[in-house]
Amino acid sequence: MLSRKIYLILGLFIFLVGLQSCSNNTVNNDTARVQLKLIDAPGDYLEVNVEIVDILFNDSENEGGWKSFELSEGKTYPLMVDLTKLIAGNSLLLTDQIMPAGMLKQIRLVLGENNTLVIDGNENVVHLDTPSAMQSGLKLNIDTELEAGFSYTFILDWDVQKSIVAAGSSNKYNLKPVIKVNTEVNSGAISGSVIQVVDNDEIDQQDISVLLTDGVNEWTTITNEEGKFLFQGIPSGNDIYDLKIEREGFETIELNNISVEVGVITDLGVLELKIIE
Repeated sequence: MLSRKIYLILGLFIFLVGLQSCSNNTVNNDTARVQLKLIDAPGDYLEVNVEIVDILFNDSENEGGWKSFELSEGKTYPLMVDLTKLIAGNSLLLTDQIMPAGMLKQIRLVLGENNTLVIDGNENVVHLDTPSAMQSGLKLNIDTELEAGFSYTFILDWDVQKSIVAAGSSNKYNLKPVIKVNTEVNSGAISGSVIQVVDNDEIDQQDISVLLTDGVNEWTTITNEEGKFLFQGIPSGNDIYDLKIEREGFETIELNNISVEVGVITDLGVLELKIIE
């Protein structure tokens, strides 16, 4: 009889654990799903390695305080990230978390001291000095009302070129992160691929510069080894975008009046770079 009671208690415990686990991964009437994705606007560097020691958030459930996001599966703090890998559609899913519905005010990206740089033409690893303010956390304004039952993906677009600052002529560099935040609930994406042809032969299609602008803001990326590029988290609405593709020795490609729809990837197809005669 005693053993039967033990089995009943054990079975109830397993059921409750399973129920709790399910509730932690399912959006319901009181919660929303939040994802953070990291992408990079590329710079002239072979590697830019940053150490993320915490990602915090401030919401309506936590007035005046901060809580840590749980990293996505398989990742732990501190997290080392080479930002130069996050181009041409590559992104890093930092977190995928169920959280209470309500106002998500800010997130804070806390960096460690183990940030490094590898410059093209000099494969020596250079230490990136990180201001103490960045180590206490770079605040990013979100100011988004999370509605129950909905999923939100926030794109953290880290502009590497603007984030690396040379310290005079000392051959030292400072890391001062420049990050734009867009959300996929009010944004879309633009994709395409580039080929360059010389004497009827396709040649290297990697690292071709692609610029997107709305006349005020600019987004930059480069193509991958297949010539593909992708701009994510581009604001939609009445904005019309212009695209420019450039490579030395080739004619510039310019496309105008590109529109973006919410949740839609606008595919520009295959674009051919022609050599300057």
